[in-house]
Amino acid sequence: MFIVGMEIDSSTIKNQAHQAVIISHASIIFPFFLGVVSSFFLYSSFAPTNIPFVAFALFMGIAMSITAFPVLARIVHEKGLSKHPIGIVSLTCAAADDVTAWCVLAAVIAIVKASTILSALLTIVLAAAYILIMLYVVKPGLNKLFSIKAQNGEVSRSLTGIIFLILLLSSYICEVIGIHALFGAFIAGVIMPEEVNLKKVISEKIEDVALVLLLPLFFVFTGLRTHINLLNNPHLWMVCLCIIVLAVLGKLVGSALAAKITGLSWKRALSIGVLMNTRGLMELVVLNIGYDLGVLSPEIFTMMVIMALVTTFMTGPFLNFITKNIPEQELANTENAVNSVA
Repeated sequence: MFIVGMEIDSSTIKNQAHQAVIISHASIIFPFFLGVVSSFFLYSSFAPTNIPFVAFALFMGIAMSITAFPVLARIVHEKGLSKHPIGIVSLTCAAADDVTAWCVLAAVIAIVKASTILSALLTIVLAAAYILIMLYVVKPGLNKLFSIKAQNGEVSRSLTGIIFLILLLSSYICEVIGIHALFGAFIAGVIMPEEVNLKKVISEKIEDVALVLLLPLFFVFTGLRTHINLLNNPHLWMVCLCIIVLAVLGKLVGSALAAKITGLSWKRALSIGVLMNTRGLMELVVLNIGYDLGVLSPEIFTMMVIMALVTTFMTGPFLNFITKNIPEQELANTENAVNSVA
């Protein structure tokens, strides 16, 4: 989550602010609404005992709303769309989507954990205050420190230690406040210096541990929690199929319609909708949080994991189908134009 937060480029979001706000918020609101509506039908049969309907409905809504920014970025790069408007807009919207969705998730976690409305509001206020302090106090100080200490884009051992300390402290503070530690790691990544070379150096120091050791363990952990054998009759598989359909409709239709409203062609709008439907790792993180909080039953957890896998696997083939008629010359012209401006 720290690396995901660090990969978000705030300057890119600012440059595409109008489209990013409209598309990213639509890509959250549509599936969130469908997730809440589906809860009316799922709650009585699949919600764990003693979990209030509001907590279950809110978590189903946010679980439907996630877009996996790292996975989307990799797909855009592999498809050669990094310099194309489809890729640029999609990455910007996914970054804005991640920021918004994780803030909403923090509020949902506060509501789920709180015993009263007053304590939930207090947690949300404390979380908002913490975010403001990190963005407007800690981040400027960190930028000054790196400008002095990071010579020629090199990060010393002492700076690496400071980075890890900020990561751990941020995670701990968020856990104490009443939202999940992963949100603290995400915010710690967001406040890292935005200089490209420094981000690359920091990523190289952390990614080896995260990708080689921690990420495989996380996937194994999630796999052990996923019990396909619980879906042991046609009715349960039909419910799983309905969840997949609602998730796809919410993300794809919401994003595509919003993209069309901002002035994009239907082909580009649908391409963005397909890309925003990528859930991947981020969805699994959210589902594990829901499982740990006791909001998601083993059956619903398994169905949602299947949904995350299906929506991620379908992105490549669907994107190929929609963009197959985009001329190679258009991609080349766009890349040359971007490079000349740079």
